Amino acid sequence: MMNEGVMGLTKYGTDTLLTIGIVCLVIILAALFLINHATIKTVIIILSVVFLGFSLNFFRDPHRNPPHNDNAILSPADGTVVLIKDVDEREFLNAPAVQVSIFMSPLDVHVNRFPISGTVVFFRYITGDYIVAMDDKSSERNERTHIGIENGRFRVLIKQIAGFIARRIVCDLHVGDRAVAGERFGMIKFGSRVDVIMPVGTTVNISLNQHVTAGETVIGMMR
Repeated sequence: MMNEGVMGLTKYGTDTLLTIGIVCLVIILAALFLINHATIKTVIIILSVVFLGFSLNFFRDPHRNPPHNDNAILSPADGTVVLIKDVDEREFLNAPAVQVSIFMSPLDVHVNRFPISGTVVFFRYITGDYIVAMDDKSSERNERTHIGIENGRFRVLIKQIAGFIARRIVCDLHVGDRAVAGERFGMIKFGSRVDVIMPVGTTVNISLNQHVTAGETVIGMMR
């Protein structure tokens, strides 16, 4: 079951935030006690505080209210829809399918959530490049994880794709794990992309350039 309260910070960012916090604190203390030039000291402190604030904002983890509809396929990521196309998916669905690609800017929430309930029956981690995530080639060239979920009626494939800035995919799933629509399953740190591959015939409920919300926006409906 989902265990969410008010806006908080994701557990996936604890190590990174701790490191950033320590570094910022050291820089601020050094500026206060080792730098005599008032302007330089002020600039360093302000930049450190701004960077810390940006990091806290990046790792935020807001409460979400998933709709209760077994036919709904939810967005697994916050971001902008940059691609909707028909594909021939031969890794997991093994059939014609519909792909929706969502680009997450550094200002979006980066916690990823399950689009449907079911069981994780496929998981693959792939090393790769770090080209800009907006580029459609990133789906096949960049570092990524492929996660296949089955619920007894249909299958959905999710791709977490690292981008030019994002160099760390977090995903603590294993084959056999239970997936619950709207629950968290990982994140991609500092800007990235998520592809959702849905069965052919899915009614697409979103449009290009639309901003979607993980765990809440219905991107597709099974007929």
